[in-house]
Amino acid sequence: MEKNKKLVGAIILLIVIVAGVSFLAVNEYRKNKEMAEVFAVEKQEMENEYSAFATQYDELQVQINNDSLREKLESEKLKTQRLLEELRQVKTTNAAEILRLKKELKTVRAVLRTYVIQIDSLNRLNAALMEENQEVKSKYSAATAQINTLSQEKKNLNEKVSLAAQLDATNISALPMNKRGKKARKVKDVKKIAISFTIVKNITAETGNKTIYVRIAKPDNDILSKGNTTFAYEDREITYSIKKYIEYTGEEQSVTVYWDVEEYLPAGTYTVYIFADGNMIGQNSFTMK
Repeated sequence: MEKNKKLVGAIILLIVIVAGVSFLAVNEYRKNKEMAEVFAVEKQEMENEYSAFATQYDELQVQINNDSLREKLESEKLKTQRLLEELRQVKTTNAAEILRLKKELKTVRAVLRTYVIQIDSLNRLNAALMEENQEVKSKYSAATAQINTLSQEKKNLNEKVSLAAQLDATNISALPMNKRGKKARKVKDVKKIAISFTIVKNITAETGNKTIYVRIAKPDNDILSKGNTTFAYEDREITYSIKKYIEYTGEEQSVTVYWDVEEYLPAGTYTVYIFADGNMIGQNSFTMK
């Protein structure tokens, strides 16, 4: 009887122990399952962040022109991709490895933030430099335009001064003369042509010795000349009929030159052109019948 009681007690104790162990096992399983579910969610979130960070490194590289900084960003991107691949291989039950990769994620996040701030500062600095450069270019363009304007004004002024300093021949006339020195009435009787003109007063003109060139053009525009007689005019050599030296004082001066007729002269309109200092200073026409 006593033995039966002890056996029953032992059985009851065994049942209680088995029940307790089962309860603990079930409870532990439930906790592990819940923990695995939590780790699965965290793992997915971490994968998303790692992937987003890798993409952001690509975007940052596009924004910069600095090769050294671009290489550093590429290195950090590859590290991020490696950690992402490690995370994808980890099981949700490996709590230690998930926690390690979670710490690595914090480091990646901090490093990325540092680069974002650095690149943002560089971009703002570049923008400021570009704006300053544009301002300098605008000022340079304005200064250049002003210089060009002043140069053109100076050129125009010099041209006006040069034009004002040119001699001017007026009252140009031609007198066809016969062998007695009288006015010839017919062209066949002309033995000499007297060409007279006045050099007007000009206080701005350079004084001193002057060479006056006279060109007499026949009705067919052929120039009367004796031999190879030319002078420089507008970067070329042209023929003259008569050359005369004068002493110009700046005051009005009358000049007369003569052409001795030794060739056949046709009837018609003749034109006289007068030159000095490389400029044509007057012209007029006359007719011989």
